[in-house]
Amino acid sequence: MKKAMTISYEVGNNLYLNITNKCPCNCTFCIRTHADGAYGSDPLWLEHEPSMDEIMADLDKRDITKYDEIVFCGYGEPTERLYDVVDTAKYLREKGCKKLRINTNGLGERINGTSGYTAKLLCETMDVISVSLNAPTEKEYMEVTRPKYDNAFWLMCQFVKDCVNIGKAEVVVSIVDVIPQEQIEASRELAEKLGAVLRVRTFDD
Repeated sequence: MKKAMTISYEVGNNLYLNITNKCPCNCTFCIRTHADGAYGSDPLWLEHEPSMDEIMADLDKRDITKYDEIVFCGYGEPTERLYDVVDTAKYLREKGCKKLRINTNGLGERINGTSGYTAKLLCETMDVISVSLNAPTEKEYMEVTRPKYDNAFWLMCQFVKDCVNIGKAEVVVSIVDVIPQEQIEASRELAEKLGAVLRVRTFDD
């Protein structure tokens, strides 16, 4: 495992932010189990969790206005640092970013010991909230996602519904195309029930 301080990295016209390696899940398909970086980036395993000063210093080296979208997504679950995500987002807005997205496992309420507040904060901060659905049933979800929380599937579903009901951000749920086609179609049905849009990602997307 190679480590570095890769706080931001470019993917096409987007900028991705890697501010934590902490995550309560151990997904079977997670890219970090196969490589030290993504999309040709430097290693995304962090030497240490960057401070807000380090995050802002890194962003100051970038022309924030040139990116189509800035995405909180690295080798960890962004809501492990919920309040730093919110503060970073505010800083990016001040620097003229066009669009903000967070890729999350949807377990932020449990991680932070909140009930509805994590969803509220993120919906007020982000343009797009993308939640890793991973599978359409609790059994399949637990097998694929392998979270440390017993009720993770229902927590994730409730988070999606809360974000949809708040109505301030676009809410997307995602699956990776490594699951069978029937699970993909069942995931589409579940996404509709939750009120979200389904995105089917390719394994390396």
